[in-house]
Amino acid sequence: MAELHLKDIAAATAGTILAGDPGLPFRAYGIDSREVAAGALFFALRGARDGHDFVPDAAARGAAGAVVSREVASPRPGFALVRVVDTVKALQDLARSVLAGRRVTVVGITGSTGKTTSKEFAAALLGARFRVLKSEGNLNNHLGLPLSLLRLEPQDEVAVLEMGMSAAGEIRVLTAIAPPDVAVITNIHPVHLEFFAGLEAIALAKKEILDGARPDGVAVLNADDPWVEKIAEDWRGRRMTFGLGARGDVRAAGVRAKGYEGLSFELLYGRKKAVLELPFLAESFLQDFLAAAAVAKAMGLGLAEVRTRAAGLAPLAMRGVLVRLAGDVRLLDDSYNSNPKALEDALRYLVRLPAKRKVAILADMLELGPESAAFHRQAGRLARQVGWDVLVAVGPLAREMAEAAHAEGMPAAAVLTYPDADAAAAASLDLVLDGDLVLVKGSRGMKTEKVVARLKAGRKE
Repeated sequence: MAELHLKDIAAATAGTILAGDPGLPFRAYGIDSREVAAGALFFALRGARDGHDFVPDAAARGAAGAVVSREVASPRPGFALVRVVDTVKALQDLARSVLAGRRVTVVGITGSTGKTTSKEFAAALLGARFRVLKSEGNLNNHLGLPLSLLRLEPQDEVAVLEMGMSAAGEIRVLTAIAPPDVAVITNIHPVHLEFFAGLEAIALAKKEILDGARPDGVAVLNADDPWVEKIAEDWRGRRMTFGLGARGDVRAAGVRAKGYEGLSFELLYGRKKAVLELPFLAESFLQDFLAAAAVAKAMGLGLAEVRTRAAGLAPLAMRGVLVRLAGDVRLLDDSYNSNPKALEDALRYLVRLPAKRKVAILADMLELGPESAAFHRQAGRLARQVGWDVLVAVGPLAREMAEAAHAEGMPAAAVLTYPDADAAAAASLDLVLDGDLVLVKGSRGMKTEKVVARLKAGRKE
């Protein structure tokens, strides 16, 4: 964590010290009073709940100070208080000042899908040569990104930061805090359509990462995505492209599925090439890897370094993890999130794996706006067309999947519907049979991890 003294925090945030020793050091920072570390600085944010009401709780849990924007009584002697106009802006200003004081290369990653996986892969590859800070989990918004930056250590050379958004202007805020030296766009797909008029609006919102990048920076772009190509037309800086087509600077050829062992392919890395094997069951993960490899190439890593580090990559929790259960059941835990493109890829690629039956447990895809029902019907038809044997639809929107799959010819007995993840989890042990391949996927708010947990508990090897 960045070590900052109270007086420096006040200066960086244009704040006033109300209480506490100006020389008091801080090495931890937080916005949730339940999770503050001992000696941390707590930022009292205003939202659905007012963080100022939780300053005493933060102090009781070990916080040594708080940044506030209204009158707050000191919870104990020696507890530091800095008053600012806006605590969110103060958090962002503090992170910006920490980054400005260090010689750190910023890699910013955005896109409709694959951001978190690409971020993890890029950090892993760059670790071959650099000391790397990466944003934890999916801390990718106006609060998570500055909290990640406040973890910078003096030895860090690179910060790999995920930059997410659900509305126009949000990435612009993030790049103002941390202008990318390397700006990555993984793809443009129909997500968050509830908040956008269409794909063009989504693409323009993603373009903000290029608009906010350093002029001498590098744009790492998906050469297979026409929307990415379009929004990058006016980028005048250096480019590094990736993809499965013939135009990428970093690309994959001769992709071969090896069943449950993963994928084999030839990595074309500029003028060099090498055969790699990765333990991923869907080709969508290959695109995430290529994005990360393109970042590595943009930062000067050689093919040998990339190949060595790639050997240690693995799927992230709840994002395509293969779990072997009793009775030769193979569970694909992809329960973290879902959207039309990611679900299409999962249905198309995973059905090729050998199993007695292929069972898709699919929950609602959220935030898709007026076309939501159409996207769910499309997924249901696809499940039948590519060969899934059983469709378990979870949630009110997923009923559209079930009806479409049945209309496409899937037998009524093979189409099951449940109102929520709790009901689906309760039924899962009876509906899954020995030898099944089971895919579990749904948007985060649907909590399909409950189905995964029930299957794991009931079918331990």
